[in-house]
Amino acid sequence: MTDEHRTESANTPDEPGRNTPNGTNSGTGSLVRDVALYSLARLVLVVVLAAAILYIPRAFGVEIPLLVAALFAVLIALPLSLVLFAPLRRRVNERIAAVDERRRSTRADLESRLRGEGRT
Repeated sequence: MTDEHRTESANTPDEPGRNTPNGTNSGTGSLVRDVALYSLARLVLVVVLAAAILYIPRAFGVEIPLLVAALFAVLIALPLSLVLFAPLRRRVNERIAAVDERRRSTRADLESRLRGEGRT
């Protein structure tokens, strides 16, 4: 980037709402929260299933190794989480789509400004 472009971009005011808590980056925080919640819910499901696989057979005198219980818990939790946490998964997908659309429009705006379009 040349000095001319740096000076010009430094002198132009920021767009309203950009990089502010209520601006374009606000959707990213809720996306991170929802992804963390979905991941935590899936992890808790794996732990609960592993505990059930580990301790229920012990009531009948059968010992199952921890690694085997964990492996089966992961395999069972994969399809089960798609059904149990469908609303949360849909919300995560919607937030990802919204963030992606904001990034796409911001990039298109930046590219048009770099080409010199849209300047008054």
